Amino acid sequence: MKEYKKLFAEEYAIREKIINFVNKREDELSLRFKEFSDIAQYNQVKILRAMQEEGLKSTDFNWTTGYGYGDIGRDKVERIFSRIFKTEDSLVRPNIVSGTHAITIALKSVLRHGDHFLSITSTPYDTLQKVIGLRGDNEDSLINSGLEYSEIPLLEDNKIDLDNIKNNIRDNTTLVILQRSTGYSNRRAFTVSELKEAIDIVKKINPNIKVFVDNCYGEFTETIEPSQVGIDIMAGSLIKNPGGGLAYTGGYIAGEKKLIEKSANILTAPGIGKDCGLTFGMTRQILQGLFLAPKIVEDAIRGATLFSKCFEELGFHSIPSSKDKRSDIVTAIELKDPEILETFCKYIQFSSPVDSEFTPIPWDMPGYDDKVIMAAGDFIEGSSIELSADGPMREPYYVYFQGGLSYYHIKFALINLLNALDKKNLINIGSMSNFGEAR
Repeated sequence: MKEYKKLFAEEYAIREKIINFVNKREDELSLRFKEFSDIAQYNQVKILRAMQEEGLKSTDFNWTTGYGYGDIGRDKVERIFSRIFKTEDSLVRPNIVSGTHAITIALKSVLRHGDHFLSITSTPYDTLQKVIGLRGDNEDSLINSGLEYSEIPLLEDNKIDLDNIKNNIRDNTTLVILQRSTGYSNRRAFTVSELKEAIDIVKKINPNIKVFVDNCYGEFTETIEPSQVGIDIMAGSLIKNPGGGLAYTGGYIAGEKKLIEKSANILTAPGIGKDCGLTFGMTRQILQGLFLAPKIVEDAIRGATLFSKCFEELGFHSIPSSKDKRSDIVTAIELKDPEILETFCKYIQFSSPVDSEFTPIPWDMPGYDDKVIMAAGDFIEGSSIELSADGPMREPYYVYFQGGLSYYHIKFALINLLNALDKKNLINIGSMSNFGEAR
């Protein structure tokens, strides 16, 4: 630790009191860290077993060209994902460009003209609002394509309004959607058990209604996935948790075989479905990233919880708190000050291995109404499982912190950030290094 502090002081001008402050919070989290380790070990063996049961071979990393006919590695990837998520089938493709793209395909696999779909976890994430047609005037939005949409606000304690689900189910309701992660909101992620409680109610009202879960940011944060508690289809991104920081791009959809077939037809074309689609040599990265994902997710959650603990000690509100059960990798911290938000993102960027010399500034990011500031010095652009932070420039100035391929990197970024905030007098870390207060 002496050499550690010396390195920080010489190379980054970090004061010892900052390191002591963070180390003390770290010691206080030892039981939480053990909990995260137990989950990661379970998921590691689960993924290992799926690969063994599918007989993964080195030759599966070979790939074809053109249409992608006979790509046995591609097919094996999808069977492995199906085993892990315990679904009938899955679609895992590099030409799914984002989580929003995967979600849109999944929704379209269920919905037909005149159908009604209902969100029971309030308003979905910003980018999906334009897909639905809640914002913007895109003629290709779901609402402008002849679909009906409604949503149920969360209760005052940010829980799902279970008692109100039945009142919002219509005769033409064919799909209920749930968002697991926080998105740009002020709630924690819903646990799988909380999702199950809502899913059970929907299925009891009408078992023919399909249930979809947006699983982005949530994979491998618990020992079970939403696909194991009665949903019909779910989707996520490979440059978040399941890609383990190695997948260049891509997304997945997992669920009922019939719905996956429809999703494949939407992604490619009817009659082509899953039979075509080049993997561009990504099979190795996808599977190696998947294999590493449980440990990387563990480190990301450990780091996020340390961020929560430190900022709570300094008087800030964190969602989830350092004591809450985790069900995604995202931590929202209410900063209440645009300067603190900009400094936060600036020093996450300065602590990154890539583009560390760049200074993030708020900009008009596609899909968002407010300017967004984003720090992401990633090896894979936009990779949310890597160290990153972002937030809309609107009150109360939440920053959404996620990712980190290594806990030690996350811890360094936190120390570097707190040092900068303290120097600017935006926070006050006392000389005893065991207390602090917000400005």
